[in-house]
Amino acid sequence: MKRKKIGLAVIGLMGCFAFTMAGCGGKTATSVNQQEENSSEETENVNTEDEEMTENREQTVEDLPNQDLTMEETGETQPELKPEELPTDENGVVVDCPKDVYTKRTGMEYGTVEHITYHSETTGSDRGANVLLPAGYSTEKKYPVLYFQHGIFGDEYSMTNDNNNHVKEIFGNLAADGLAREVIVVFTSMFATADPNLKPGFTTEQMVPYDNFIHDLVNDLMPYMEENYSILTGRENTAVLGFSMGGRESLYIGVTRPDLFAYTGAISPAPGLTPGRDWAMEHVGQMQEDELKITDTENLPKLLMVCCGSKDSVVGAFPKSYHEIMERNGVDHMWYEIPGADHDNQAIRSGIYNFMIRWPEAE
Repeated sequence: MKRKKIGLAVIGLMGCFAFTMAGCGGKTATSVNQQEENSSEETENVNTEDEEMTENREQTVEDLPNQDLTMEETGETQPELKPEELPTDENGVVVDCPKDVYTKRTGMEYGTVEHITYHSETTGSDRGANVLLPAGYSTEKKYPVLYFQHGIFGDEYSMTNDNNNHVKEIFGNLAADGLAREVIVVFTSMFATADPNLKPGFTTEQMVPYDNFIHDLVNDLMPYMEENYSILTGRENTAVLGFSMGGRESLYIGVTRPDLFAYTGAISPAPGLTPGRDWAMEHVGQMQEDELKITDTENLPKLLMVCCGSKDSVVGAFPKSYHEIMERNGVDHMWYEIPGADHDNQAIRSGIYNFMIRWPEAE
């Protein structure tokens, strides 16, 4: 087993699909660079694409709202709200992650991130993942596990290296407050290809490795985690959650394998789960619309959550379309929008918060 501890650098890239309400467009690029010389660069709030995609979109990062600058970078503060004062939608869902949940607390011990390397029989290669262990992790205790998927062009560093996601703080504070389970979080690398020359992109061929990730996850990564970490097994102790392309793949995994994952979440899921077209390509779909339902009636999901920012300029209306398809198909699920959020950290934080507070101890 190869694993090493890493720090969380302030690097602001999440790979994401560049789909607008009318189709797809590339946002101004900020490349992932994990060298220490770049760790002090200011994190962009809006998740961005590779430079090759910039010509496909007129809107730049500077054009988009930056929800984090006001209270995190300018030094300004907002009044703390009591639980009953937090903004909710018509269904009572707290639409934003509360500030006290994602803020680092003085004297609080947070989890540590380790990088692992595991061998994948699915791809015939060694692959990496980042593992967030809860504070005080002990082999004397067993923990539920959450597999977290990134966006297109991303990897296992995309979520952990963007400090505006506040993943350590959210998971740590919720557990400390007794609002969520103490979990191991595995940040995966989804591009599961056997061809080292094939790179991510917007063609049907380049989408196949993302759809192949389910096999790498189930047959390679999950057995590795269970062998090398102190993990609670069983569907009620195992969850998938993802953002953008990772949201699409998590939704697909949760719908097709509810026997393994009782809790599934998709934050701003990308196009392609069902057939559709955007500016970049024709998506054949991982399943037809009438197939977007739970066929394993013996293992119905405990939670199937889909959410998206109300101003998402990247995936546009695709997440809502999944909600509407599942409604038509009679699938019990949770859907909500984050007012004012784009395809950004605000949406990610909200999704993590609402997912975790709805994942109770196994019965």
